[in-house]
Amino acid sequence: MSDGATLLVADDDPGLRESLQRTLTRAGYQVVLAPDGRAALDRIQGGGLDLILSDLKMPGLTGIELLRAAKALAPDVDVILLTAFGTIEEAVNAMKDGAYDFITKPFRGEQLLKVVGKALERRSLIEQNRSLQKQLEDLRSKNAMIGASPAFRRMMTLVEQVADSSATVLIQGESGAGKEGVARAIHERSARRNGPFVAVNCAALPETLLESELFGYEKGAFTGAQVRKEGRFELADGGTLFLDEVADLSHVTQPKILRVLQEGEFERLGATRTQRVDVRIVTATNQELSRLVKEKRFREDLFYRLNVITITVPPLRDRREDVRLLAQHFLRVYAAKNNRKLEGFTDDAIRRLEGYSWPGNVRELENVIERSVVLARGSLIDVTDLSEEIAGATPLPEGTLTVRIGTPLAEIEQRLLDETLRVTRGNKTLTAKLLGIDVRTVSRKLERREEEEAAEE
Repeated sequence: MSDGATLLVADDDPGLRESLQRTLTRAGYQVVLAPDGRAALDRIQGGGLDLILSDLKMPGLTGIELLRAAKALAPDVDVILLTAFGTIEEAVNAMKDGAYDFITKPFRGEQLLKVVGKALERRSLIEQNRSLQKQLEDLRSKNAMIGASPAFRRMMTLVEQVADSSATVLIQGESGAGKEGVARAIHERSARRNGPFVAVNCAALPETLLESELFGYEKGAFTGAQVRKEGRFELADGGTLFLDEVADLSHVTQPKILRVLQEGEFERLGATRTQRVDVRIVTATNQELSRLVKEKRFREDLFYRLNVITITVPPLRDRREDVRLLAQHFLRVYAAKNNRKLEGFTDDAIRRLEGYSWPGNVRELENVIERSVVLARGSLIDVTDLSEEIAGATPLPEGTLTVRIGTPLAEIEQRLLDETLRVTRGNKTLTAKLLGIDVRTVSRKLERREEEEAAEE
């Protein structure tokens, strides 16, 4: 941080100003001088400063007043006060107003540079933490979909196709598979992307509370309704409302949801006036709605309104090729969050992760990686850093490809080609030999897929 750092020195003693300038310049800092508090304030308003050193007693504007102004104008820039012995108490009190430290006159150059260095190091750490936090927010963005397996690409192709339509979408999949991530991906790729995305977990709220959350209520609608409250439908106006675990909607709430879908209107609880909204509804469930319809536990007409387009999120065990990608992603996220410097995983650890069945899907993998990041003892996460259950999983041998019965042959061929290329580190000639085909066939298949992916974009 010392290289190129710009320091402002404010002191009405010209001899001290020049002495400070010489000391700080020799240490590699850029130094700006101000003969009084007013001139220092003007320079602070110009920006570009990394640290301020100010005398406590100055004409026009005192060091305390300059400190307060600096914290208002440039809150990230620390202030070190220079004080005579008789004003130490004032300087200590000034630290309550945000001063980083104070130095008592007279002082040695080494003492000054030590305090300055610590102040700049603190500023640097703050900037690094902010950068890491931004990276973390980007990585943890809920609409970030990560995967490269055929099953994942097939799902995302459908997401791209339906995103810009107005059709309702039903997302099906096991718990933890990433259904809300798919819903957000649909929203972010739609014309409503600049509107709100509002998510409601229908299973997490009791029936009475869910209805008021969805539709809102008027003041006095029930005991405890002290003010009017807008519901989630209103909050999602112009955007997307995501109803998770929609199979848990009660028979009382289901017809009200149907009315919004058909008419685009509803009433708040206790209201006499109808509200109209422009909302796209995306729903999700880990249950089989068609079975619930047969069992008279879910309205048939609502089912058909919700089931215009169905997207199935594959469980993680059916997209094992994505385990490595997801694990690396979560490693970056939680290494940044916990300030750990980790380079990745050992080959054995990756094979254990890929060999595990993941009943909790992506959510379980995320939790496992977070735990491993915290407990890791080296620069690479090893088997010993994984939970006993996963460490004890049968590792997939290098180059192993597992497929489910019923997987289309075209998909098996594509997965086999991808896995062989991964094992051979992209060597097309070796890949062709291992698969018993001509190298031109490998190139042609890759080119065809690139063209198809480009066309989809």
